[in-house]
Amino acid sequence: MKSIYLKNINSPSDLKQIPKADLPLVCNELRQFIIEEVSQHPGHLGSSLGVVELTVAVHYCFDAPYDRIVWDVGHQAYGHKILTGRRDKFHTNRQMGGISGYPVPSESEYDSFGVGHASTSISAALGMSMAATLKNEKDRNVMAIIGDGAMTGGLAFEGLNNTSMNQNNLLIILNDNQMAIDEIRGGFTQYLSDITTSETYNRLRYKAYKMLHKAGLINEDKRKRLIRLTNSIKSGLSKQSSNNIFEGLNIRYFGPVDGHDVVSLVKILTEIKNYKGPKVLHVITQKGKGYEPAEKETTLWHAPGAFNVQTGERYADENPNIPLFQTVFGETLLELAQQNEKIVGVTPAMPSGCSMCIMQKSMPNRVFDVGIAEGHAVTFSAGLAKDGMAPFCNIYSSFMQRAYDNVIHDVALQKLNVVFCLDRAGIVGTDGATHQGQFDLAYMRCIPNLTIAAPRNEHELRNLMYTAQLPDMGAFVIRYPRGKGTTDKWRNDFEKIEIGRGICLKEGNDLAVLTIGTMANPAARAIERIEKEQNTSIAHYDMRFVKPLDADLLNIIGKKFKKIILIEDGALKGGFGSAILEYFADNQICVSVKRLGIPDMFVEHGLPEELYKMLGLDSEGIQKAIMEVVSGQWLVVSN
Repeated sequence: MKSIYLKNINSPSDLKQIPKADLPLVCNELRQFIIEEVSQHPGHLGSSLGVVELTVAVHYCFDAPYDRIVWDVGHQAYGHKILTGRRDKFHTNRQMGGISGYPVPSESEYDSFGVGHASTSISAALGMSMAATLKNEKDRNVMAIIGDGAMTGGLAFEGLNNTSMNQNNLLIILNDNQMAIDEIRGGFTQYLSDITTSETYNRLRYKAYKMLHKAGLINEDKRKRLIRLTNSIKSGLSKQSSNNIFEGLNIRYFGPVDGHDVVSLVKILTEIKNYKGPKVLHVITQKGKGYEPAEKETTLWHAPGAFNVQTGERYADENPNIPLFQTVFGETLLELAQQNEKIVGVTPAMPSGCSMCIMQKSMPNRVFDVGIAEGHAVTFSAGLAKDGMAPFCNIYSSFMQRAYDNVIHDVALQKLNVVFCLDRAGIVGTDGATHQGQFDLAYMRCIPNLTIAAPRNEHELRNLMYTAQLPDMGAFVIRYPRGKGTTDKWRNDFEKIEIGRGICLKEGNDLAVLTIGTMANPAARAIERIEKEQNTSIAHYDMRFVKPLDADLLNIIGKKFKKIILIEDGALKGGFGSAILEYFADNQICVSVKRLGIPDMFVEHGLPEELYKMLGLDSEGIQKAIMEVVSGQWLVVSN
């Protein structure tokens, strides 16, 4: 498509110069630009396609960056980035050194808040709105654009509750597309559906409000009477007799409106932007709007990878026979559930992402998608475990951070048998700092009553899952990365792994390398190359468990070797290496130790292989570190 308008839009001020009647043309160009760019430089497609008209309307009506726009979740914001001066950089989206796939304040003044995780927008925007009130900035508008399932998160409800308690002018735009990555489930989604189908009620309520407001007959004291009146109208016109939840919280409700009619959106936003008090605009959109494959299969096209725009063909996997760790988890969970009727699956809106959809398809009554609610997922699992079930609670590593208190208070303290599978552990890649799973070993290790393990390959993952569901195992954490395993030949049998037992992968005499999880694989390649080139004998141990540590094995290593390298794909502060050093210090084992891992920093976006190389955690970086230790260039004594 030839660009007429988009090529000249470098800021919202340029957008405002376009006649309102031509905004649909701008939307068509913006949508096509997103499709073409994401087809070549993969990212989140469906979500941003669904909010093209809303994005254009918001920037047409409001004056960002002075007016604050908080996106939730942030992967809806591609159109926002393109309209705010990043069109020519958009081909670098999610690439190392390029722009982020999420709003980042350090990247642009138009990104008012960092939003890589869901359900934060109402709380953050409310804070901004209250700050504007306290600073007497009466002309500053603040809005939260919340969608893609983010309204199912508990923090969103906490924000709504607090919004109703304070005097503010916050605008909450509810982008209702019935989807997160998968279809949204739960009572609130059904409630929104009920609101949407009660069109007569909504139309009469909105017209009544406009008429009274224009006539100067309504103010804050009288507004509650109107709410009661309109709820009575609704009761008479609909089978639903319950109040509108937003108006019940003293938040004005407008809608639902067509989220793909940009001219109408501009009209209603212009009308309500200066209304005093908190308000909700309920916008109905279609995820993937404007690209037929994405409309038909929304889950698949949430983040489709590279694809052919004309045919909709997604480019084939280079190694189709080697399964993802996620697939191994999903198929193993189903196998175990077929053998153990107590096993249930729990996930916070990630059944496809973590492959729990495999069990969900075969055993729908034993899989629970609880929405974007990690804390609830953990405590819900605790309740299941308390009464005899064996829950596998699968939460991405960086998302588990949101449920930390629940793990401590509701599972570990009560010694309940919950299996936490932390998907996306270590370096995730292009999603960037908000999604890197670098902290889980450190933040889990200090909690009593937890077993913490990390498999080096898919065989170990299966055996750890089997072990974790055996009786009386207590709370069990298994962390594993995103992406491919190591082989297409994995055994179907299961083997119990002794808790707290590491394994010697290779004997040696000069130096010991200790790894955790999949870091064993690049370490093994580095060791093999060194021994081919150097007269050096290197031992390699896969510790498998961070808690409890294999004390017997560490004692043997500490006596035999004076030079040791510890390798992890987690935070160096407090993680696997720290645990080993603490053990050596507490037991007066004097060794020279070099630690490899993620330093005290947030790791930005890039391909995993690029980031591992940058961190010195690829096989070449590990080889270099080993050679430094062998040659004596690096020396630190643990005590």
